[in-house]
Amino acid sequence: MQQRLQKILASAGIASRRKAEEIITSGRVTLNGQIVTELGTKADPDTDTITVDSKPIKPSPRLLYLMLHKPKGYVTTVSDPEGRPTVMQLVGPLTERVYPVGRLDYSSEGLLLLTNDGALAQKLTKAGSHVPKKYLVKISGRPDEKSLARLRNGVHITLDDDRRVKTSPAKIRLHEDAPNPWYEVTLIEGRNRQIRRMFQSVGFLVEKIKRIQLGPLVLDVPPGKFRSLTIREVAQLKHLAPTPRQE
Repeated sequence: MQQRLQKILASAGIASRRKAEEIITSGRVTLNGQIVTELGTKADPDTDTITVDSKPIKPSPRLLYLMLHKPKGYVTTVSDPEGRPTVMQLVGPLTERVYPVGRLDYSSEGLLLLTNDGALAQKLTKAGSHVPKKYLVKISGRPDEKSLARLRNGVHITLDDDRRVKTSPAKIRLHEDAPNPWYEVTLIEGRNRQIRRMFQSVGFLVEKIKRIQLGPLVLDVPPGKFRSLTIREVAQLKHLAPTPRQE
């Protein structure tokens, strides 16, 4: 069955669909001995010979879907140039290589999805996926209702590239009352360090962040541990992230 090359590469666990497109357009892929750079090119992975960087791609791997409870002090990457511990060290050797979907920053903890399903990973992370993510957030100090209303309606934050953007509306409710209270925050987007920047924009620092839910997935494993998703959970994730229409 013929498929687009970028889908074949993603299904083979080479890279996400978007990264696979970059690999193709850079001339690193051959189809039956010929370099291919056109994204519309189709092939049959069962009968055609496809290589990336002169290495034949392997048959499609068994798809794995893992829920990991990331502790603080780990980076959400496959490797780290600074030598810090990565979440990959927590899952150890597996039958197939997986990679994190989205990220939690070094000092945050909680639910992290890891998979080798490149198509699903792309759908869950692409702009506009609107997959709800729920966090428990401990604040230094007590925001007043006016500040919370601003956060719920969306505030302007500055990103790493110095762009100013307005956050989407968020759900925020008090989770644990204290001088430094915990709030339950639900977002439908996931910009880098978004929660910290949101509260900072109204004058408050975040002390702790723990992600407790991603779409239908509810964190239910202890820190540093992981489990495979159920068939039902995988189906629910795919339902949340419908396949984009092909032109």
